[in-house]
Amino acid sequence: MKIFEALEQGRRWTEDERMLLAQVDRLAKEVIAPNAAEVDEKSAFPWANIKAINELGLNAIFVPEAFGGAPMSFKVYLAIVRRIAEACASTGIIYATNFHAMKPLIEFGSQEQKSRLLPCIAEGGLAALAITEETAGSDATGMRTRFRPDGDDVVVDGAKLFITNGDVADRILLFGKYSEIDDPRKAISVLVLEKGTAGFEVAGLERKMGHRGSSTASLRFDGCRVPRANLIGRPGDGLDILLASLNRSRPSIAAHALGIANAAFKDMVAYINERKQSGRKIIDFQANQFLLADLASDLAMAELWLDRLAERIDAGEKDFGLEASIAKMRASDVANRVATEAVQMHGGYGYCSDFRVERLMRDAKITQIWEGTNQVHRQLIGRSFATK
Repeated sequence: MKIFEALEQGRRWTEDERMLLAQVDRLAKEVIAPNAAEVDEKSAFPWANIKAINELGLNAIFVPEAFGGAPMSFKVYLAIVRRIAEACASTGIIYATNFHAMKPLIEFGSQEQKSRLLPCIAEGGLAALAITEETAGSDATGMRTRFRPDGDDVVVDGAKLFITNGDVADRILLFGKYSEIDDPRKAISVLVLEKGTAGFEVAGLERKMGHRGSSTASLRFDGCRVPRANLIGRPGDGLDILLASLNRSRPSIAAHALGIANAAFKDMVAYINERKQSGRKIIDFQANQFLLADLASDLAMAELWLDRLAERIDAGEKDFGLEASIAKMRASDVANRVATEAVQMHGGYGYCSDFRVERLMRDAKITQIWEGTNQVHRQLIGRSFATK
């Protein structure tokens, strides 16, 4: 594992960052990882893990100080996501979704909105990002949720599905179409819906292949009256905000996928160093050594690309959409390959839930689907080379 130790040493964390990451490592090892199998088996929301995360104040690292936070770099945030996801993928995506949902409010909200809506999150509240609908998956412009202005309120009618944290969120960043704008792209708008809003209903929870401890909800909005003061930006600003949001959340998904991949790789290496066939350790077979070399190289390159992207974002660069697509696509593909090969190297045991690799293989799959399917990302990357 020396190559990955060298990667970590090369990140040159500050003393404060190193101390925080050491605390996260202890949290992952002592609290989150021991709960992961039970969380998966029972499809139970990991409240104990979330409590421990909040005791460490990890939401605060992406909230500005003026609104109760203690901000740190995006690179540190990604490192935290990777560590939590390695211990428990369900807990990792619950935590990361807080960032996905609230970063647009931080970037595009007014001072009044941030001072009113963010302290709850900084203190450990949960957030959700509500974009997807039955008719609007990869193409968000097909959404039908409707925002109708009525005096000082916006009345919301519609439905969303596949919403992480949707049933437990204190704040929901909700996208819909403004009724007074005819153009379907220009009509997309965004507001923050607060927990307890009348007319808001959790219609159901999905039973999933993986990430079973992370709740994935179908939501309904029936005449929800949301204060117009919760509208982010102006009516019609939603598509630009949505794209900016995805450009930040895609590197986060890459970190999440790499956490799963790291867990699978470590389990595979440990197992094939112990397991013997024909009187030899499995790792002593050349074909298996070649496989490890390929997987380790893919993992290292994905890690380095994500580091580079995070450093650019921390430096204030704005145009990184294609780089974010590359990070998300490559990390999720690597995670699925590593998890699949880890199951294969465990043989029949890998197919049994007594071994973590079975869960990791199930958890890895969704990373190729959410935040834009990898087919969509390949299209985005590929068409960037087309001459005009």
